Amino acid sequence: MVAAVPDSALEVVRAYAPDGVEVRPASGGLDGVAFLVVSWENRHVMERLRELPELRVVQVLSAGTDAVEHLIPPGVTLCNARGARDAPVAEWVVGALLGDASGLLRSAAGQHERDWRPYRPAEVAGSTVLIVGHGSIGEAVRRRVQALRAEVIAVAAHARPGVHPVEDLPGLLPTADAVVVLAPLTPQTRGMVDAEFLARMHDGAVLLNAGRGPVVDTDALLREVRSGRLRAVLDVVDPEPLPADHPLWTTPGVTITPHVAGDSPPAERRAERLAAEQLARFARGEPLRNVVR
Repeated sequence: MVAAVPDSALEVVRAYAPDGVEVRPASGGLDGVAFLVVSWENRHVMERLRELPELRVVQVLSAGTDAVEHLIPPGVTLCNARGARDAPVAEWVVGALLGDASGLLRSAAGQHERDWRPYRPAEVAGSTVLIVGHGSIGEAVRRRVQALRAEVIAVAAHARPGVHPVEDLPGLLPTADAVVVLAPLTPQTRGMVDAEFLARMHDGAVLLNAGRGPVVDTDALLREVRSGRLRAVLDVVDPEPLPADHPLWTTPGVTITPHVAGDSPPAERRAERLAAEQLARFARGEPLRNVVR
C-alpha cells in the first residue's frame, strides 16, 4: 500500500507506518496512492483526486474541511484532525479576551500616537462569554475561561448536557460580554452572524471569530464596529486573505491575525502524529477516527 504525505510530515508518518506500507512525499508523485495526507503545504494535490483510482482515504491536518469536501470523490473517506489544534486556538481566544478587556489591544494599536491617555480596563473575571459552535475547541476554551472566573455559555447545533441548541441564541446574545465564534462553515452557518445577530449583542460587547470567516457577514460587522457599539478580534475573515485595501484593516476596534490561531509547532506535530496513527489503523483494517464523510 502507498501513502503520500506533505514533506514536513514525512519523518513522523514513516516512523509510525506499519510494515508493508510505502510512505512517500506527495511532491514525488501520487501514482498508486491509497492514503493521502493533505495540508496547506501540498493542498494543490486536491485538484487531482479524481485522477487517483487507488485512493481510499484523505486525511487533512486541519480541524476544518469545508474547503476540500466538494473535491472528495465518491467512495473516498475524508478525515479531519479534530483535537490536534484545540490548545492553540483556545489560547488565542483567551489571549484575545484578556487583551480586549485589559486594553492591551487598544494600547498596542495606538502606541504610535505617543499619547499617554489613561483609561479604565475591564475584567474577564465576572464577565459572560458565549461560545457559538461548541465542539472540542469550544470545550478547551470553556475550561480556560472558567479558570479566569468568567461565566461560559455554550451553544451548538443541537442541545446536549451543558450546551444550548442554536435556537436559543436570540435570547442568549444580549447576556454576553463576549461572543466567541468557533462554528464550522456549513450551508446553515454561512452568514449566521448577520446584522440581526450582531444587533442582539449589547453595547460594548466584543465578537471573536476563530472559526471560519464566511460565518460572519463582514459588511454587517463593519457597520457595527464603525458605530463604536461593538469591537472585534478576528483570526478568520471574509474574504481571505484580506486585501490590503480592505476597510477591516483600518477600522478602529478591529484586531486581525492572519488565520494562524491553530498553527503552533506543537499542534502541527500532533496533527502529523494523528495522521500517522490513522494510516496505521487503515493498514490494519481498523475503523478510522475523525471521519467527516
